Amino acid sequence: MSKVLGVIGGMGPAATVAFLARVQALTPAKGDADHIRVVMDLNPQVPDRNTRPGEAEAVLGRMAAGLAAAGAAVIAMPCNTAHGQAAAIRAVCAAQGRSIIDMIAATADAAAASGAGRIAVLATPGGERLYREALAARGVEAVLLDGADRQTFMGLVYGVKRGDVGEAARAGMRGLAQALADAGAKGLIAGCTEVPLLLRAQDVAVPLTDSAEVLAQACVEACL
Repeated sequence: MSKVLGVIGGMGPAATVAFLARVQALTPAKGDADHIRVVMDLNPQVPDRNTRPGEAEAVLGRMAAGLAAAGAAVIAMPCNTAHGQAAAIRAVCAAQGRSIIDMIAATADAAAASGAGRIAVLATPGGERLYREALAARGVEAVLLDGADRQTFMGLVYGVKRGDVGEAARAGMRGLAQALADAGAKGLIAGCTEVPLLLRAQDVAVPLTDSAEVLAQACVEACL
């Protein structure tokens, strides 16, 4: 019997739904009963991880406790930025014998496995910090957006949260990815779960590591 997966979601809702679809697609199943049981707390009211991190951490800890009480053995959170506020989640998992999958570590491992020495990151400021540290620990230099492009990126991310996944938004994200490749990056991490809703691997001139895909695969392996 597979382990129950608990998902701390809602950051944002569209990205969480897309993540669950990836878990389903990556599960080697012949019928309904072969799929992973998932309990989810899709909570779009989690305080902003960039501007209210302390409040966010408290809410995330309560969400983790609720999922553990509902039977989740493995906890996953398809939001890169929120991993900066994951201490309360880890405390719940440690106290109750649950495990949490570290999205940042798993994605950094996958990206660094290519052997590239310079890897770009498309992420929020909080996500950039997490990935810069994780990549440095693996001997990889992070290539990041500059100030103006970072503002553009955040506008595109918040646009996805409003439902804007149109061609103009997709073109904007492709332009940012190309700018990072032009800056010398040999790989690219989609370090925000909104990014793959606008950017496909074939849109990028360098290998793309999708953090949501990495996390989904890790969940399947952990639960099966």
